[in-house]
Amino acid sequence: MIFDYKINKVKTLSKVISLIIILCLFSNGNFIKVSKNSSLSEKFKNYFFVGAAINKDQILQKDEKSNSIIKKNFNTLSPENVMKWMFIQPKPNIFYFDDSDKYVQFGLDNNMHIVGHALIWHSQIADFMNSIKDSTEMMQHVNNHISTLVNRYKGKVDTWDVVNEALNEDGTLRESIFLKVLGENYLETVYKMAEKHDSSADLAYNDYNLCEPKKRKGAIKLIESLQKNGAKINSVGIQAHWQLTSPSLEEIETSILAFSKLGVKVMFTELDISVLPSPWDQNGAEVSQNFKNFEGDKKMNPFPKNLPNSMKTKLAERYENIFKLFLKHKEKISRVTFWGVTDKFSWLNDWPIKGRTNYPLLFDRNYKEKKAYHRIMNLNMPNN
Repeated sequence: MIFDYKINKVKTLSKVISLIIILCLFSNGNFIKVSKNSSLSEKFKNYFFVGAAINKDQILQKDEKSNSIIKKNFNTLSPENVMKWMFIQPKPNIFYFDDSDKYVQFGLDNNMHIVGHALIWHSQIADFMNSIKDSTEMMQHVNNHISTLVNRYKGKVDTWDVVNEALNEDGTLRESIFLKVLGENYLETVYKMAEKHDSSADLAYNDYNLCEPKKRKGAIKLIESLQKNGAKINSVGIQAHWQLTSPSLEEIETSILAFSKLGVKVMFTELDISVLPSPWDQNGAEVSQNFKNFEGDKKMNPFPKNLPNSMKTKLAERYENIFKLFLKHKEKISRVTFWGVTDKFSWLNDWPIKGRTNYPLLFDRNYKEKKAYHRIMNLNMPNN
């Protein structure tokens, strides 16, 4: 009797375990195929780096759950904010390196490809820079900023976003403080400065909407000008702040092909996919825009508590198709970086309309893998 009891107990336990396994393979009634790979970085290790932009709490190791995801899934890092001018040099020659040092060390400790973001950018710049009118004075500050950062992290930062968002939507040069005071040759100058202080680092140009024809054409012209004038530029960063249906896969592919023809590597540097309605007719990430009149509008915030299954599927399909395209052109792409780790901390929750709830990444607010994650992980991989 005791023997039979033990056998029945084992059978019952086996059924319970089987049931748990079956439940784990389903997500809200949808079957999830379990990938043989253990992480994103492992999945794509033979093709391109996969990474995330990390925030200050993650850099300072204050978010254990996020850090677990980062260390497991990514092999390249970008700093969300800590290297931007207003944070790292808020006053002339007053540098704050505590956070950026910890960011770089985080990457080194985990054997990751480290990105420096961004040396020259008109936005999130120190206030004192906006008041400078003299070109000689400004160039001194620019040189000091670049030389200080690049030398400090020489041999540690692998890629620098030397210039960020220098173009208008029509492809012309943006009338930034740098263009106004230094003239259009400032681009050539700053790339040569960066190369002077670390000739081994990859030097990139980074911008949004580079899948739009006019802006893409302007970026091509910019890169060709830099190359013609002897400035080192290794790669172009296509900020992939996209939506469920735009840009089209055809436009994305056109950009990959167009930039690779210039002899530079293509990077997708700030990937996230908004599932919310857009209050304007363009994609991108012009941070100065805001739409206060839409705040509190339920039509603009249709999923305040959770994302419906139908939308989860659409997001998963979008990511799956995008990564299929990336794999198709794997030899042209060096890096894919998500702008954030989980939906909980995504900047898209508050931009361009404050108070919204967005779901743009592969990990949800509970740090769990989403359907989109599993779709990517279960892609059939091409032969090398």
